[in-house]
Amino acid sequence: MQEILTHDFNATIQNAGLVLKPQSIETLQINITKLCNQACLHCHVDASPKRTEQMDLPTIERVLEVLKEFPEIQNLDITGGAPELNTHFDYLVIEAKKLQKHVMVRHNLTVTFDGNPQTGESKAYLPDFFAEHNVEVISSLPCYQRANTDKQRGLGVFEKSIHSLLLLNDRGYGIASSGKILNLVYNPVGLGLPGAQQVLEADYKKELFENYGISFNKLFTITNMPVHRFKASLERSGNYDEYMSKIVSAFNPAAAEGVMCRSLLSVSHDGKLYDCDFNQMLDLQITNGTPRTIFDNDFKSLMQRDIIFDSHCFGCTAGAGSSCCGVTV
Repeated sequence: MQEILTHDFNATIQNAGLVLKPQSIETLQINITKLCNQACLHCHVDASPKRTEQMDLPTIERVLEVLKEFPEIQNLDITGGAPELNTHFDYLVIEAKKLQKHVMVRHNLTVTFDGNPQTGESKAYLPDFFAEHNVEVISSLPCYQRANTDKQRGLGVFEKSIHSLLLLNDRGYGIASSGKILNLVYNPVGLGLPGAQQVLEADYKKELFENYGISFNKLFTITNMPVHRFKASLERSGNYDEYMSKIVSAFNPAAAEGVMCRSLLSVSHDGKLYDCDFNQMLDLQITNGTPRTIFDNDFKSLMQRDIIFDSHCFGCTAGAGSSCCGVTV
């Protein structure tokens, strides 16, 4: 592959002969709060116990209307922050399931024990709630070793995560015959890119089962994106240029063709529309003549939009690619 000398993502895909237009809207990914019980070093959302942003009920009702109006949207991907800390989270899940949508929740595992950091409300019911409504649980576990996980996510997070995974297993999650899906997410610790997803998944399954008796379905490897908190950490340590050079030089045209923004639409807590969750955090809102908020009506015209790309997109196209559901090639 010819060496890439530019951080201009649009020029890079043009030079590769790629035209990355939307292919579908299979997934509606909604960020319903930036409130979180954790403040992870790699968090591109800048979520923390101090954040107050919440998706209100009228916006959630509009999300449900859109899901009903557009049967081609098969998946509802609920994220945050810790999405369970939104007051209307339970209602959203229940109503989306009534519409026969596949509901995925980005669950950080520890919120079950920590509860709401601002109100003290308990979330101990979550494993039972997930099981009752058969939602897919997707949970970050940066490493199967305590030290690496606690380094990235905070002291004591690993122990709580293991306990939470065992509770989910007890309710059938991660057990092949149950139909209850538990997928884990791996983010590298430090400046590295993810290793081979299949190899890491085998290592995770072996280590977690042998040491803790934990089972899960799949492991998704995700590249740390040079956005917000992780970018600030790179800049403080003087490693930003090195990291950008790493992901730029690892650009893979095949991974670019599979980027998630071609089949996903992102909705912010205030109803604005974005091509992906990363664009949302950078406030790169869809603006080119198509609906700009969830309250606009002509959703079909979104298929004609130009996806907004920038230098952070190299994170999704490095190596085997990176998306909210792991590698893209």
